[in-house]
Amino acid sequence: MNVIIDKDTTDIAMEESVISPRFYTTNYKELDKIDVNRVKDEWDPLIEEMRSDPNKNHFKKTADWDHFDFKDLEPGLRKEFIDFLVSSLTSEFSGCVLYKEMKRQETNQDVCELFAMMARDEARHAGFINDALREANIPVNLGFLSRKKKYTYFSPKFIYYATYLSEKIGYARYITIFRHLEKNPESRFHPIFKWFEEWCNDEFRHGEAFSLLIRTDPKLTSGINVYWIKFFLVAVYATMYVRDHARPEFHKALGVDIDWYDDKVLRTTTEISRQVFPIEIDHDNPAWTKGLKRVNNAMLFFAEGKKTKGPIGAFKRFFGGLRLGIAFVRLYLIPAKKNKVPVSSRLQPSY
Repeated sequence: MNVIIDKDTTDIAMEESVISPRFYTTNYKELDKIDVNRVKDEWDPLIEEMRSDPNKNHFKKTADWDHFDFKDLEPGLRKEFIDFLVSSLTSEFSGCVLYKEMKRQETNQDVCELFAMMARDEARHAGFINDALREANIPVNLGFLSRKKKYTYFSPKFIYYATYLSEKIGYARYITIFRHLEKNPESRFHPIFKWFEEWCNDEFRHGEAFSLLIRTDPKLTSGINVYWIKFFLVAVYATMYVRDHARPEFHKALGVDIDWYDDKVLRTTTEISRQVFPIEIDHDNPAWTKGLKRVNNAMLFFAEGKKTKGPIGAFKRFFGGLRLGIAFVRLYLIPAKKNKVPVSSRLQPSY
């Protein structure tokens, strides 16, 4: 086997950091109490659409894959592309593991059926990405990952907020790349990007489901929970910004300016999130972009400290962590815009 990366992909997927994808567990008994009757008119058509399994035959490799070799990529691009694939796989597989466990633990038939179908979709996504890695003999050991990766406990409402945003931002990321490469096919350096349009529609449907789950309980979008919604908006958006700016060669190869791409993705996600959240990020406030850059710079300083040994490294980690915390708080304190949530929340993937 030709070694094309310095680290095993399973080790990369196992890494724990502020911005790495996580595995979650929750209070399954509380989830079992969900009553979808409040949103039944929108729930039933969505469930029927998911039962039809629109992407049942989508995730199959074609002859295009035979003409790609990871070794043909420049080392910097190869490293960042593999990091992108492993990070995406870990996120997809995290959803699969969580949804499968939700289905296993619960007796609520509405919820069980939903999570079974979402686990089905996420398993396909993770497996398809792993096929891309397998082409280079560097697949992630998913069984080991599910057994050994650290699990983070979130209460159900935090699962709703975080996963809703994860699914919708995933849609926005994939569709933005797909639309860009439609216009610039010469920048499509791997065939996997051709699958992104139908793929991201799965993400969109999953986000629709979590939007409805949130709307089953009005308390989840009122009172103190509005502050939690803002926390997750800021945290998820800032995490994406930092991750993307760590992959300059990847975005250069796609022919995408990172700042343009992130702004486009985050604005799209905000537009979609108006279906359920009573507040939204004010992207036109100059402090927002400055704040994201401040968070990224603090993260770079902190990461440098992790690479440095001795007292200097310890200082950089402490000061970097402090800078990161302050930068996040400043970003959080930027006033959000109020949003009037519509009576009907269902949207279609028309971006």
